[in-house]
Amino acid sequence: MQQDIFQIALVVKDYDEAINYYTQVLNFVLVEDSQLSASKRWVRIRPQGSKGFCLLLAKAKNKEEERSIGNQTGGRVFLFMHTENIARDYLNLSKHGVEIVRNISEESFGKVLVFKDLYGNLWDLIERNNEN
Repeated sequence: MQQDIFQIALVVKDYDEAINYYTQVLNFVLVEDSQLSASKRWVRIRPQGSKGFCLLLAKAKNKEEERSIGNQTGGRVFLFMHTENIARDYLNLSKHGVEIVRNISEESFGKVLVFKDLYGNLWDLIERNNEN
């Protein structure tokens, strides 16, 4: 049996604000933006070069969902993204004023930095060692 997780919902305040941030600041690709109703869209994004996994941008529809924006994991790192060039990506994040929570550090598996997205979600950006 083979199973894959192919997407995860990320609760956002506004579709267009989120699309702009993830495509213009983090250089993600907009995979799909379909209108489902007057207030609901199906918006999928993914990192450049990624083949399968997507983030589904889900606009909060009530106060309870709004409270989870930026804190979907109780303050822990929420998403982990690989890169082949962490120094390049660090410069891009800095250029766009992205908050770096923890600067690049060397770990046994490679280099890592932690940043906050526009809503406060924590991300690990990881450049793996060649042997990992």
